Amino acid sequence: MTQLLDATEQRVYPTDEELLHRVLTPYRAKRCEYLTSATVVLKDAAEDGARLSADCSFLIPESCYIDDTGHFNSVEFNICFNQMAYYLVAKAVKESLIEPFSRWTIEEFWTRQLGDIFITDFRSSFRSAMSGRHFRGRIEIADIADWDGNDLRDALVMLRTRCHYWDEQGGESHGEIGAAITNPPEK
Repeated sequence: MTQLLDATEQRVYPTDEELLHRVLTPYRAKRCEYLTSATVVLKDAAEDGARLSADCSFLIPESCYIDDTGHFNSVEFNICFNQMAYYLVAKAVKESLIEPFSRWTIEEFWTRQLGDIFITDFRSSFRSAMSGRHFRGRIEIADIADWDGNDLRDALVMLRTRCHYWDEQGGESHGEIGAAITNPPEK
């Protein structure tokens, strides 16, 4: 159910449990389904360009790759980013929120989720130690470029995103991540 806060400002989409379950399917076998909720917000306009975002909750009961370090680390940062980004794009497709995703079908997203979405630039910063168990996060799509294919290159969608994680004890980290979606559906 969509909540319309102000007709000229933003639309809020609470966690779609069925969509979240499907987005996290690739993580299930490794027991690293860390994203527990994601509220998507679409703004009509934003000064910083971030019209589409998601406010998320995470739970990491046990690291999928190492013994407990007692803190949130760069591997978990990346996994959590991937889960937020996949959910945000899937929701944008399902609800036809923004171009180019409003032209896609959800089946076209599932086909591309793993094989056609690549991180191209990854920068993260850890301001203060954060709990690796319960914490919150936010992802924003800051910019989207949608290029048609031509004789010189294939079609491509480029995303520039920002993310931020924090816990109740004041721990925080943030990052800027670029991603490419190859083989996008034809216009």
